[in-house]
Amino acid sequence: MAVSGGTARQTGIDEVLERVRAGYGRIGARAAYEAARDGDALLVDIRYAALRERDGLIPGALVVERNELEWRLDPQGSHRLPEATSHDLRVVVICNEGYASSLAAASLHQLGLHRATDLVGGFQAWREAGLPVEPCAR
Repeated sequence: MAVSGGTARQTGIDEVLERVRAGYGRIGARAAYEAARDGDALLVDIRYAALRERDGLIPGALVVERNELEWRLDPQGSHRLPEATSHDLRVVVICNEGYASSLAAASLHQLGLHRATDLVGGFQAWREAGLPVEPCAR
């Protein structure tokens, strides 16, 4: 909520997204694919299980549920994944359409992961770009 001249103004999600996205450069599907292929980025899929089962997985992407993301990627955390090696790690967060991933990337920035970003358009943009997708094993 913002206060202007003594009057409180409610902040909507569109404004929040615009503000957090202004804090870092987002990445497109092809550039994310190339960065991961070249070993310059860790793709992290935060979609919930039903979407992964329905639409498939990005080969090589690390699946981390959204509610565990910060604990798993904090290089200083006791619950970190082996891939969470440093604050310089380039993480590309992927959700279904590129909204929740923006908020997640901003949260990773707060942990000091200054190279964290998210995929514009999310998994749907990845798939529409014709990039590799594999079925989710049940």
